[in-house]
Amino acid sequence: MSPTLPQCDDINRTHSLLELLRQRWLKGYLRSWFLPLWMVGCGTVEPNVYQDQKNLLQYLDSKGQLRRVENKSHWAIRRNHILQNMQRVMGSLAEPSPVALDIQVLKTEVLPKVLRRKITFVSEVVNGREDRVSAYLLMPRNLSLKPISPAVLCLHQTTPIGKAEPAGLGGIEDLHYALELARLGYVTLAPDYPGFGDYQMDPYAQGYVSATMKGIVNHRRAIDLLQSIPEVDPERIGVIGHSLGGHNSLFLAAFDQRVKAVVTSCGFNSFRRYEGGDLAGWSHKGYMPRIAQNYESRAARMPFDFTEILGSLAPRPVFISAPLGDHNFEVAGVRDCIESALQVYEDVFQS
Repeated sequence: MSPTLPQCDDINRTHSLLELLRQRWLKGYLRSWFLPLWMVGCGTVEPNVYQDQKNLLQYLDSKGQLRRVENKSHWAIRRNHILQNMQRVMGSLAEPSPVALDIQVLKTEVLPKVLRRKITFVSEVVNGREDRVSAYLLMPRNLSLKPISPAVLCLHQTTPIGKAEPAGLGGIEDLHYALELARLGYVTLAPDYPGFGDYQMDPYAQGYVSATMKGIVNHRRAIDLLQSIPEVDPERIGVIGHSLGGHNSLFLAAFDQRVKAVVTSCGFNSFRRYEGGDLAGWSHKGYMPRIAQNYESRAARMPFDFTEILGSLAPRPVFISAPLGDHNFEVAGVRDCIESALQVYEDVFQS
């Protein structure tokens, strides 16, 4: 029996269906391959951003393919991507300032074990004007009896008096760490963060896109200052901070490897654990407005996380103080970061 031939209407319907399927396949193909490449070229999709920011043992090669981190060279690629992605949000980190520090001493106090000096120093010159940062420099009085001493940059929390708190001039006594460390023999420096203490300035008027990056620039200059002191060992400089100072310590150490040790207290957790992934608290002008402007204050859209920042510090020692009841930085998110960073410390550096 001869097969029944399809009628013209059936053939037309079949042809239309095949054409529809072909068009849909082509549209999906273009969407999957051509469109992302076009968007990257237009700057819509950011290259070298990792979907899994907890797994630090992978990196994107020059072709954009995920590879396993097998050695320090591979890790250097991933670490460079982390710093690039931080700058997408914070703004670009400029080259180190070539201008002189021009330290000016405003006041000197002689304490039982410490000399406490109120100073200013030049961070940079913007539009022909010096940007002078206010700070306290504390030095043990017995330095002449020693060779050279280690130094610690001491970054304050969110408090109107800024640098005065770690320097021992008010605020919470337990946060007088610049004074306490100086009593123990360290040279310490406590600068003001933009908008705090005596340093009332607008980083956005200077062309910055975040106060965070201006803080990094100033703190990097503070390391220059410490290294310029003859009594300081330039290879033994650390940073300590609480809350605002806690994350600023991490930011500085990520970008400046002259920092050899880090102490961070109540300063961070993973973005996805922060307020359920709502990063509005990170997006105001005191931090990084681009988090709201470019990433809708959503952790899932961020190009970096503290899991990566902590890992970027390897193999340098980091001490983390994270209370169980911190309502800002839930401790589970701190543990997430430690777990991720340990991959690098243990697998890459065997430390």
